[in-house]
Amino acid sequence: MSYSQSQSGAYALILGETHGKRRLPIIIGGFEAQAIAVELEKMKPSRPLTHDLFKNFADHYSIIIKEVIIDKFLEGVFFAKLVCISPEGESEIDARTSDAVALAIRFKCPIYTNEEIMAEAGIIMDEKTSELSEDIAENFESSSSNEFADYTKDELDESLQKAIENEEYEKASKIRDELKNREKEA
Repeated sequence: MSYSQSQSGAYALILGETHGKRRLPIIIGGFEAQAIAVELEKMKPSRPLTHDLFKNFADHYSIIIKEVIIDKFLEGVFFAKLVCISPEGESEIDARTSDAVALAIRFKCPIYTNEEIMAEAGIIMDEKTSELSEDIAENFESSSSNEFADYTKDELDESLQKAIENEEYEKASKIRDELKNREKEA
């Protein structure tokens, strides 16, 4: 996931084939990106986010998400379904793709799409494109974490905890990035 240079306040979520070079770029909003990043980075917010609440609710009522299917791409918008299993049987629930991905991560379930969508909206990532994407991500990480360059490690750790407690997850991710950059340099 990276900040979208083309749309202010948006992020690009890049899903990749398990065995292949194609990627599916999906533009998502800041809140959805935050929900995905919090779970990917194993951050523990002081209070449950909406997707965590949904997961807790589903666990309480013995509902699991078996898989997520990105099943349509119309006018630049992706559509998804949650395939759920409950004591009553299997059912499908319509969902925004960003929410479906945030839930798939929490339920540790696969995300699928079809060949038609990959052919229409997918991009092929070769080694040069992949290296370019890594360079862009590194530049984004370093530019977004510069505001914490003068902090000591202890100050960063303390600020990270405060940001998480105050549910300032964007700030927390910037602090985390600064800590990771320092670990790489050490």
